[in-house]
Amino acid sequence: VTCVEVVEAYVERIKEVNPLINAVVKDRFEEALQEARQVDQLLAEGRDDDFLEEKFPLLGVPITVKEAFALHGMPNTSGLVNRRNVIATSDATVVSRLKQAGAIPLGVTNCSELCMWYESSNKVYGRTNNPYDLQRIVGGSSGGEGGSLAAACSVIGGGSDIGGSIRMPAFFNGIFGHKPTTGVVPNDGQFPDAQGVQTSFLCTGPMCRYAEDLELMLRVMAGPGTNKLKLNEKVSLEKIKFHCMEHDGGSVFVSPVDKEILQAQRKVVEHLESELGVQVRRVAIHKMKYSFQIWSAMMSSKDSNGQEAQLFSDLLGDHGKPVWPLWELIKWLVGMSSHTLPAIALGLTEKLMKLNPSGNAKLVSMGKSLQEEMEALLGPDGVLLYPSHPITAPRHHSPICMPFNFAYTAIFNVLGLPVTQCPLGLSSEGLPLGIQLVAASYNDHLTLAVARYLEKAFGGWVLPGKV
Repeated sequence: VTCVEVVEAYVERIKEVNPLINAVVKDRFEEALQEARQVDQLLAEGRDDDFLEEKFPLLGVPITVKEAFALHGMPNTSGLVNRRNVIATSDATVVSRLKQAGAIPLGVTNCSELCMWYESSNKVYGRTNNPYDLQRIVGGSSGGEGGSLAAACSVIGGGSDIGGSIRMPAFFNGIFGHKPTTGVVPNDGQFPDAQGVQTSFLCTGPMCRYAEDLELMLRVMAGPGTNKLKLNEKVSLEKIKFHCMEHDGGSVFVSPVDKEILQAQRKVVEHLESELGVQVRRVAIHKMKYSFQIWSAMMSSKDSNGQEAQLFSDLLGDHGKPVWPLWELIKWLVGMSSHTLPAIALGLTEKLMKLNPSGNAKLVSMGKSLQEEMEALLGPDGVLLYPSHPITAPRHHSPICMPFNFAYTAIFNVLGLPVTQCPLGLSSEGLPLGIQLVAASYNDHLTLAVARYLEKAFGGWVLPGKV
């Protein structure tokens, strides 16, 4: 097939399903088709295939990009009303690298307001619906990306993750998502970009339907940063030390883990033990019970230079007038606020966090100690199996009643560990199930290898509407 035919097929697919899911919020179909024609011209010139594969590993591959990333000529609002007219004049670093590798962007996908909530809905583009059940969320903040990939609107895509924003949408939409080791893939060119201590928690990484694409995408997105990883090392699955934890220990803030999610995780354990002959060790890491508190405290702590973390309420103003969360809440109650309720609630929570500096300091210290414990447990050859989220994709608006469930993913951002979200088929309600695979820093190759193995064993991505 020609590249033009491939791009045309994906354009038609977006036109067919996007009115239902609202994942792609702005397209660039004409430009994409023009770029596809250039690829076909390049191939017609009869260049050596090995040369092309080395220089353009993603030649002609249709991609989508989270709207929070700058993509030249496309909007870059991050769902913030007062950025409605912002059009990117350059590309984010990872977008530039994907394009240089030959990928063809089809458009940009929806996210939550300022990328800080796990439902992708905002006052600029509206809400995105889950392709497995339109009454359910796609997750956030890379939710449009998760939904568009699950619905086969593109082949691969890029997301960013400071509390689970790659892995939650990947879980809710039954695809693969990888949060790399901190500091391997550059975050430049996204809005909002992290400042202060948060620069070491924000990660940019690949999202896709097929596990084998994760490593190739990670290499392209990381560029020279790939040298920090061991992606060329052959992984012997039988030699991995597997650990398993079925829940966080019973945090009062978080929902209990759904029975079908636990069953899926147990099936993985049984499969690893029977097929690979490994012993999966059950562990109980006590500090995980305080995941949400540790994440919150570390997110609002000062960095090593004493610089304060950027306030979310300042970001809501985006260099304009300061936003007062309490006043915005009053306006929201009478339908006058241009902000979403989760964003207002986060602004209010942020004020409360400032009231207990000594408690926060204790939690930051607990986080550092948990990091040391995890690195020691996992070592150079360990992988932890852990739920991606306590429940399957919830109905629209319900996350506001269980706002802390993202703690299952968020804890690994502040610990800096690499994590791959791996799909594990569908629940009895037809909603995706999945699991997080966690390794020690710079051991991304281990979780990627296990993801490829589990895809073969459990079937990976399932086309929505197939069953």
